Amino acid sequence: MPLNDEKKVFKKSDSFGSNHGIELHGEGRADSLEFRIHAKADDGSKVLSLWHDISLTHIDPNTKEETPYLNFVCEIPKFTRKKYEIATNEVGNPIKQDEKKGTLREFKKGDIFFNYGCFPQTWEDPTHVHPDAEGCRGDNDPLDVCEIGCRIIAPGKIRPVKVLGILGMIDEGEMDWKVVTIDADDKWAPFVDDVEDVEREMPGMLDAIREWYRTYKIPDGKPPNVFGLDERFMPKSYALEVIQECHEAWEELISGEKERKLEGQGDEVKKLVRKLSMGTLATLGGDIDFHPEAHPEDYDDDALEF
Repeated sequence: MPLNDEKKVFKKSDSFGSNHGIELHGEGRADSLEFRIHAKADDGSKVLSLWHDISLTHIDPNTKEETPYLNFVCEIPKFTRKKYEIATNEVGNPIKQDEKKGTLREFKKGDIFFNYGCFPQTWEDPTHVHPDAEGCRGDNDPLDVCEIGCRIIAPGKIRPVKVLGILGMIDEGEMDWKVVTIDADDKWAPFVDDVEDVEREMPGMLDAIREWYRTYKIPDGKPPNVFGLDERFMPKSYALEVIQECHEAWEELISGEKERKLEGQGDEVKKLVRKLSMGTLATLGGDIDFHPEAHPEDYDDDALEF
C-alpha cells in the first residue's frame, strides 16, 4: 500500500538513495571535541555528505526504483543523551557532538526516547517565514525528524521512514519543525499512516514528544519552548507540504540562488546564509556535477510523485 495517498513532488537526484554502498567511519578519540563520524562510499571513491549526498526520496537498492518512503539520517539514537548533529558548516558535513564553550553537550533532561535526526536535502530557510510560524523564520538547519519505531538507530545510519505528521516548535524565536515518522520496517508501520493512527495505536506518544520538547531546555536554565498551531500535531498532508518547501529551499541553497536573493534581508541573516552557502560549495567541491540541483539552468524537472 502506498505511503501517501496525497501526491507530493520531490525532484529526482543522482545522490545515494539508501544506506546501500555507504560505510561510516569514526575519526578522532570518542567523547572528544575532535571526534567525527564520516560517511564514505564503500568502494573508497569519495567522502559523502549525509546532508547533501543522500537523496530525500528512498530508492530500493535492489530494484533501483523509488519507494513510497523518505530517507532519515539518525543523529541521536533513542535512549541516549549525547547531542550529536550533522556539522553543516564543516566540509563533508560529518556528525559531531555539539559543544558550547569547549564543553561537549548532552541533554541534561536525560535520555531521549525516540530516534532523532533529519531529512537530507532539506533546509529550514532563515529568510522564510511560514504562514503558520507566528512570524518566526526557519532555523537554518536540515528539517528535524523524530522516528518512533522500536529499533535503536546508530548515529549516521540511514533508514527509510513513513511520514506521519509534524509539530511546529518555536525555539528561541525560530521555527523548528519536528516531523514525526516511523521506520518502514517497524512492526507498527503497517498500522500507522497519519497522526490519528499514532494516537490510536500508541496512545500518549505524541503528547510525550511535545512535552519532551517543551521542557528539555529547562535544566539549562532556559524557559519552556512554545509551539505554533495551538500545539497541535498536524497531519501527514501538512507535513509533506513543509518537507517539499524545505527541499526546494535546499535546492536554492546549493545552486547559489538563495545567496543571490538576499537583498532586503538583515545583516545577521545574510551572514548565516553566506556562511552556509560557502560551506556547501566547499563540501560539494569537485563533485558538484553529482548534483543536478546545483545547475538550475540544466536541471531536468522530472519529478517523483507521492
